[in-house]
Amino acid sequence: MKPFNVFVDFTTGELRPGKRVVRRLSDVKYIFQNQEAAEAMLREGDPLVYEVIYAEIPEEPGHLAHCTTIIYPGKVGQEFFLTKGHLHEKLDTAEIYFCLRGEGRLIMASPEGECEVLPMYPGTASYIPPFWSHRSVNVGKEPLIFYCIFPADAGHDYATIEETGFPRVVLEEDGRVVVRENPKWKPKK
Repeated sequence: MKPFNVFVDFTTGELRPGKRVVRRLSDVKYIFQNQEAAEAMLREGDPLVYEVIYAEIPEEPGHLAHCTTIIYPGKVGQEFFLTKGHLHEKLDTAEIYFCLRGEGRLIMASPEGECEVLPMYPGTASYIPPFWSHRSVNVGKEPLIFYCIFPADAGHDYATIEETGFPRVVLEEDGRVVVRENPKWKPKK
C-alpha cells in the first residue's frame, strides 16, 4: 500500500475518498427509550440519524482506520439522536474521537459497568480506552461531526450493545441536557 491523503471537510464532515454508511431512524429505532415516539416519527418519514464515512484502509494489523461521523440534530421523545454504539471485536484496542463541529456527549462503559460521559465540542479529543463500549449523542442544534482513529483490525461488535444497552441516557428536560440512569440497561454477566 502507498501513502495517500483524504480530504476532511470540517464543516460538513465529508471525507473523500470514502465509503459512506447511512443510518436512518428505521435502522436504529430499537435503541431509543420511547418506542411509541419512534413509531410516530416513522409514520411521518424516516429521518437521517447519522452517517459514517470511512477512509478505505485494509482491516489488517498495523494499519490505522479513520472515519468521520456525522450525527444530525433531532430527538425521539426526549432522547437526542445518537449512534448505535459498539465495542471493538478486539477488546484490547483504543480509539480517539476528535470533535470538529457541534456539541455532543460521548457515553462510555467499562466491562465492570463503570460509566463516563464526556462533553464533545470543537477541539476536544476524547480517548476511548481498550475494553470500553462507546456511543455518541448530538445534544445541539447543528450536526455533531467528529473524526475517529482506531486500529484497522479492531472490528465492531454492535450485537453486545443491542443486548445490553448503555448505563446512561442523554435527554432534554426543561430545555436542558441531562444524563440519567438507563432503566433498560442490562449489565453483561
